[in-house]
Amino acid sequence: MDETLLNDVVAAALRAGADAAEAVGAERRSLSITVRQGDLEEVEREESRDLGLRVFVGQRQATVSGSDISAEARARLVERAVAMARLAPEDPYAGLADPDRLARGPLPDLDLYDPTEPTAEALEERARVAEAAARAVPGVTNSDGASGSWSSSRWTMVTSGGFTGVHRASGFSIGASAIAGDDGGMETDYDGRSTRWQADLPTPESLGTSAGERAARRLGARKIASTTAPVIFDNRLSGALMSPLIGAISGPAIARGSSFLKDKLHQQLFSRGIVIRDEPHRRRGLGSSPFDDEGVANGARNLIDDGVLTTWLLNSSSARQLGLTTTGHASRGLAGPPGVSTSNLTFQPGDKDRAGLMKDAGAGLVITSMFGPSLNANTGDWSVGCAGYWFEGGELAYPVSEITVAGNLLEMFGRVVPGSDLEIRGASNGPSLLVDALAIAGR
Repeated sequence: MDETLLNDVVAAALRAGADAAEAVGAERRSLSITVRQGDLEEVEREESRDLGLRVFVGQRQATVSGSDISAEARARLVERAVAMARLAPEDPYAGLADPDRLARGPLPDLDLYDPTEPTAEALEERARVAEAAARAVPGVTNSDGASGSWSSSRWTMVTSGGFTGVHRASGFSIGASAIAGDDGGMETDYDGRSTRWQADLPTPESLGTSAGERAARRLGARKIASTTAPVIFDNRLSGALMSPLIGAISGPAIARGSSFLKDKLHQQLFSRGIVIRDEPHRRRGLGSSPFDDEGVANGARNLIDDGVLTTWLLNSSSARQLGLTTTGHASRGLAGPPGVSTSNLTFQPGDKDRAGLMKDAGAGLVITSMFGPSLNANTGDWSVGCAGYWFEGGELAYPVSEITVAGNLLEMFGRVVPGSDLEIRGASNGPSLLVDALAIAGR
């Protein structure tokens, strides 16, 4: 969206009575193709241009958004936003980011935009090849489909505080889901990958084959008796342990007092040597951005450093409430005030691969899929339904299903041992993670 148009919206809001204003423009184009059983099943195409406006009248704020960007619609948007702000309750922490925290000078080039635009036929062919590869795996009897997609987006922000920034990115993905079956029943699994650049995608054949093999290995899954044993979270699931950590150190949660980590800043949460790092400027990263969603300068930092919790994740509002400075983690859409989020989060790897972790543990559970996590945000008590493999003597023994794993996250964090098998697959990545002596509920 044109920066001049956004500057005009901000100026109009100030003329209408706002003390400060922030306008964002989001443009997106995307195409997604899904096939199933070799036939075209779904085609989704999107082309959108949307405008969001946040205004402040004193310590009152309001946000509005719309997809009609004509002059008349923009005038109505401004009028409505200012009127809503005048009626909103006062928020002593509301306001634009402090000027000295804004990203200034040339913004970093993060190589997030690939101008390649694949045709619908090309995306369909990728999906067909991926599905065919999955169905060709011995033991696979059916398919939940495969997909190929592409997207291009542009995010522009202008504020009355003097910030103007543009963030452009592209996305490419391939995914496949396979169903394996025998006399004992059916099992399903998937594989997929998303990248900023088309050339960084794995081949459709490799993804489809991986999906089929993962499903076939699940055949013969059995229930196990309830027990307490070591649990290894597969590297594809490491984010499941990092996600509640991020929620618990978010500034808004700390300001509300609704976090089991609210008294743990600068304390030892994990074993020494463990590092969890956030890197917004990673080249071609799926979570990368040259500034946060308030226009604040962002940068890499270790959230966990040598096992110690180093920081809260703060936007301007939560920082003011806590008497601190924003950390550049503001995140927002077109409507509503900013929240917080990480960018490219990585649990740094350890020394041993998953086989090495299993050997050290002796016997226990490897979790490869999870569903329905439950968390008590005030205590850290956590449980999740899952499936995976029982291992004995350091070797996979048989697949298991219909089990629940539970523990207290604060205690679990202190016992996590990371593996060495880190793969960068998304915006939150980690190696396999071993936690000893977790409660496993089975039959």
